[in-house]
Amino acid sequence: MNGESGSAKEYQTEKRPDFVKVENSTQFKRLIREKKKFTIPITIFFMVFYFLLPILTSYTTFLNTPAIGDISWVWLFAFAQFIMTFTLSIVYVKKASGFDKQAEQIIADQLEKGEDDA
Repeated sequence: MNGESGSAKEYQTEKRPDFVKVENSTQFKRLIREKKKFTIPITIFFMVFYFLLPILTSYTTFLNTPAIGDISWVWLFAFAQFIMTFTLSIVYVKKASGFDKQAEQIIADQLEKGEDDA
């Protein structure tokens, strides 16, 4: 019983960020702007590139023409989607790592200062 109340007491005295202040801080708003600036264009690009193949194969025939020997453009386009997926995944993971570091820094600043810099 004493161990539980001691750990509960330690939990209560532990510093916790005020998430309302974090949300209203200029650092957090800058982080959200940077995330949107990255994720929205990359998502639009992915969706357009992804849906372009079924649309072009359904409504046009130029992807059926040979590109390299017997390999048609549709196969090259489909293969390019795999490359695009791996590339975007790698870019996203690297970028998200930077966003995570920024978020940790914002919380650390919030805990140190106890108030935002706005």
